[in-house]
Formats: sequence, C-alpha cells, structure tokens
Amino acid sequence: MTFNQNALSRRTLLRGAGVAFSLPLLDAMIPANTALAETAADASKLRRLGYVYIPMGFNPRQWTPEHDSSDPPSNDSLGSLPFTLQPLENVKDQVTVVTGMELRNAYPGSHATSNAAFLSAARAKRTESSDYELGVTVDQIAAKHFGSQTQLASLELAMDLLNNVGQCDNGYACAYQNNLSWSSPTTPLPSEAHPRIVFESLFGEGGSPMQRRAALRRRSSLLDAVAEEMQRFKKQLGAKDRNKVDDYFDSVRQVEQRIQQAEANVADNPLPDLDRPVGVPAAYADHARLMFDLQLLAFQGDITRIVSFQLAREASTRSYPEIGVPEPHHPVSHHGKNPEKLEKIAKINQFHVSLFAEFLEKMAATPEGNGSLLDHSLYLYGSGMGDSDAHDHTDLPILVAGGAAGNMQGGRHIRYPSPTPLANLHLTLLNKVGVEMDSFADSDGTASELFEPLSV
Repeated sequence: MTFNQNALSRRTLLRGAGVAFSLPLLDAMIPANTALAETAADASKLRRLGYVYIPMGFNPRQWTPEHDSSDPPSNDSLGSLPFTLQPLENVKDQVTVVTGMELRNAYPGSHATSNAAFLSAARAKRTESSDYELGVTVDQIAAKHFGSQTQLASLELAMDLLNNVGQCDNGYACAYQNNLSWSSPTTPLPSEAHPRIVFESLFGEGGSPMQRRAALRRRSSLLDAVAEEMQRFKKQLGAKDRNKVDDYFDSVRQVEQRIQQAEANVADNPLPDLDRPVGVPAAYADHARLMFDLQLLAFQGDITRIVSFQLAREASTRSYPEIGVPEPHHPVSHHGKNPEKLEKIAKINQFHVSLFAEFLEKMAATPEGNGSLLDHSLYLYGSGMGDSDAHDHTDLPILVAGGAAGNMQGGRHIRYPSPTPLANLHLTLLNKVGVEMDSFADSDGTASELFEPLSV
C-alpha cells in the first residue's frame, strides 16, 4: 500500500444523472502524513457486521462438528466438517461454529418469536394487531454507531414477498415474522427482496419511486450515467487504483446486467412463484446469489457497514427440488424424528450454507487495505429455532465468520455445555467492532471464547 500526499476523500462519489457511485478503498485515499496514515489504516480495517437468518432450525447430527474436549465451555479446532457445513471447507479458517446457544425470550416457541428474537433477544408482545412491541435489534445498535459514516446506516434484505397485515403465527402479528430488524421497540424495518430496488438504493441518487422509475425509462443502465465521469476520474489514479476501480465497476455492471436479465425473463415465466417478487431470477439460488452480491458491493463501496438478510422466511412453504427436496420446507421441518425428513432438513441446511459459503469466498477474494473484505468483516449466520419439530429455541445453529480486522480467529468449534444466551454472542460481536456496551437484552456475560487462543 502506498500513501498519497493529496489523498482523496474516502467518501468520494462519482455523480451522473440520478447516480451517486461510491468507490472501493483506493491507495489514493491513504494520506502520506504519518498521523493521517494511521487514521487511514484504521479506515482500511472497516469493521462491518452482517446477519443472515435461516428458518426452522436444523438437523444437529449433520451440522455439529465432532467434539472430544470435556472442558466447559470447549474451544477446539474445527477439524473435519460435518455434511451440512462441508461447503465452508475453503473458508473454514475464517469460520467458528458455536453450539449450545439459546433464545430464552423466544418462548413460548413459535415461528414468529424465532424470527423476532434472533437479533433482539427480546420477548415479543403477544398481539395480532398493530400494537406490537419487541426491542431494538443488535444490527440497529451497530447502525446507530456507524451510520453517520456511510451513505446508508443499514441494509435490510429478504428473499420473499411479505404480508405485514394480521396474524401470521399463533396469535402474533406478522411484523414479528417478517422483520428481522427493529430500530425501536415499536418500529420494525421492512426488508427488501427485489434486487432492482436494492441496486437503486445503493447507487441511485435518491428521489421518490416515481422519480426513480422515470429516470430508469430515460436510460437503459444506471451505470451509463456515470461512465464518462468514471473515465475522467481514473486519469487521477495510479495503475493499481485504476485496476481496482475497473474491477469494482465491472462487478457492479455484472450485477446490474443480471438484474436486467431477470426482469426481461418475466414474460417467459407464466407461473411465477407467489413468494417471489416479479422481476427477480427464477431460480432461488440465483436470487440469493444476487442478494449476496449486492451486500458485497455495498461493503466494498462502504455504502453501509451493517446488513441483515433473511435467507428464507419462517413457516416458508418453499420447496427445493433442485437438491432433491420437492416437498415444502415447513411440513418437512415437522419431522417427528422421521429419518427421511431429517435427511431432507440436512439437505436444505447444506444448500443454504453453500450459498453463504460462496459469498464468504467472494469476500475473501476481494482485496481491501492490507487484507480482504472478509478480514475486515464479521457475519453471524443462524436460526432462532433449534429443533423445528418441537419449536424450541435451545442449541441453535450458529456460525460466526470473518476476521473483524484481526480481532477474530476462526477454524474453531465452541460448545457451551449448558444453554447460554445468544445475547452474550451479540454483545461480544458489538464490542469487537468498536460498539462498547456492558450488556445487551438478557445477556449474562460475553462469548469471549471466540477471541481467546484455541485449546491445546
């Protein structure tokens, strides 16, 4: 990395008609002055937090790594990966498996409370009306800390169309089941499932939906509006920075083209998935990959540092014939210890993990500062439900991935021998990215084992 006497601002934007194009971290943004260079080095270690939610628990036999230690809690090398986690093999040194966590405030067990408690660790008020009440979610606590430094304080994503009216599960308002993020106890933040709308929020200059649609009609591509300005800007840069800008611009262009192709294919799909927004890729995996790639671009351009993503919805009836599970997920999740159903749950779990693993590999391959995008991020992946047949909230499937700017060592399995609040883990991750707090929700300590040396 080189330092520049007349450094560009980290918030440099290229503007066109309706476009505000953020840039990745460039050498030209690193000042030569020693004190400023140290500040810039901190900037190159941007600490990002991401959360990915999977519904309806897991098959623990196919998820949980082997474990021989008797020390409570154990802190062991991850070793060989079980069936469900095998897609993580290429990045397992950046992944920690955490078992033995629970969400006490998610009881009595339900799909609604599983989703609602995952990031809040709070007890949802039982109501079918609009007087719902929960708690501020951990991502929004982080968003308040980092939000003033980025274009978007946070990004809330999902995969399904959502019905926010009425009762969705056992007397609980749909708001609990549909929204992972809450900015206040009474303010759920809707998630966006349409890639075009997310893309516009990342790279568009704003305006009302009507104004944005009119701008889109005037141009075939959002990026066309900034291409000329991009060429002028690149003349100020060194060869390394020009290549980095070209790579980023090409990545954004590829995502935009995939969105355009999905929209063009709508006419060829006479029987759309009712849970899938019109104009998204027909295949679930392609849609998920697009949503993950949008997260990568948002982090790479420092457009936001906080993301939550509902990879599938609680009580979803989505089927996965592409992996040999043609039955709807929800009925399969009520397995009654049936071996065939448990095997299908493991296949669904592995499919979801494989999409997350692809995303982690892309982050690991994206240079930033003195490391990679993954080195400077933390992701929490998991579910608010353990045994889906019992609707319990103990022994949750939880993964932590990333390097947290050198603050985290992966390649391990941490097992708690007795139920431990997931809030402990939330609190620890907040502290490790610089959001200092003494407690969160029902925490009774921290998950400091994640950041201690491996057991020998």
